[in-house]
Amino acid sequence: MTYYRLVRAIAIFIGLTIPTQALALEFVTVGPRSMGMGGAGVAVTTDSLATYWNPAGLAMTQTVDVRIQGGGQVIDRLGIADAIHDLETFDPNDPNVAANVAKANDIAARINRPGATVSINGSAGLYIKGHLGEHAFGINISDVATGGGFVSGRARAFVNPNPNCADTATVTTPAVCLTGAMALQALEVRQAAFSYAYAFSDKMFSIGVTGKFLQGAAYSGSMGLNGGTDVTITDNFGKGTISTAFGIDVGAIYRPSSWLRFGLVAKDINQPTFNDASGGELKLGPQVRGGVAINPYSSLTLTADVDVTSNKTFVPDIKSQMLSLGAEQTIFSEFLSFRLGAFKNMKDAGTPFTPTAGLGLRLFAFRADVGGGYDFREQGALVSGSISLTF
Repeated sequence: MTYYRLVRAIAIFIGLTIPTQALALEFVTVGPRSMGMGGAGVAVTTDSLATYWNPAGLAMTQTVDVRIQGGGQVIDRLGIADAIHDLETFDPNDPNVAANVAKANDIAARINRPGATVSINGSAGLYIKGHLGEHAFGINISDVATGGGFVSGRARAFVNPNPNCADTATVTTPAVCLTGAMALQALEVRQAAFSYAYAFSDKMFSIGVTGKFLQGAAYSGSMGLNGGTDVTITDNFGKGTISTAFGIDVGAIYRPSSWLRFGLVAKDINQPTFNDASGGELKLGPQVRGGVAINPYSSLTLTADVDVTSNKTFVPDIKSQMLSLGAEQTIFSEFLSFRLGAFKNMKDAGTPFTPTAGLGLRLFAFRADVGGGYDFREQGALVSGSISLTF
């Protein structure tokens, strides 16, 4: 049948465009609905956010959708944020020098722990969807950023005769000095994306493509860690290195029955390339993700996504390959939507599933959604919100 041939053709095309060792940047969760359902969105997203998740989803419903959303995520591994906070409040001139040395050494040891890093990502933008029969169109003007920080100069504690921890010693009440450094890297991608999707065989199958005009801003900075001094990460990423590129996403959805959908998306299949802050190049490898959505009955949706590719992050030795699970229960004709989910990085066996939750409110054409989650072990948090008009 026609749709089987198309599925096979898309799979072959994706396979040919992905080098064996290609690694993509991590897949950012965009939108509160997906965030509330553990970061799953490939098979379940049919509103204007499908321009990001899977353009094929645009053709699965005949609606007009205008949406504004924003969200972000922070992952604090091994409590480095707490250690840096203790460094900020550390008093180098505490008169109990022996106790202060022990405290400084404890803070330095926590900062220097292997794997003590911080990752950040976020997104925001305007998303629009329309349709003409089985043809669907989408536009988004958005910004997606990802970055991280890691210790580049080991934190150390030492006694300095100068009470201000300066290099020039002045014999007076000694200070316990605590110093180190953290490297910061990030990529912010601003994009104008245009999507087209087509559904056929009574919406049994849909295919979609997105073309993206991209402006990348690559950041590389450093941040001194000094006891008793406030540390502001956002002020130390440095000046962005600006360059432009063009990206292509392709996706498909197969719905063999009214209660079951399969989705597949490959993002940045042409491997857009940006200039990095060191004068080299930063090539984005393709991101490939699959998803499934099940509707046991009309008001309940169960969904799952999994990354096919192993994705890079800006933190050394940290890779991302996410498994996302979620559920949504609507009541009173979607007046309220309750969402639960969880996600896990399969490339980090030591990390647990992170729980998420979300809530949606619908009043006629107006919709408001919030979603978020919290990693109780790594103390990572994520939050997202959106407002939209859907007709």
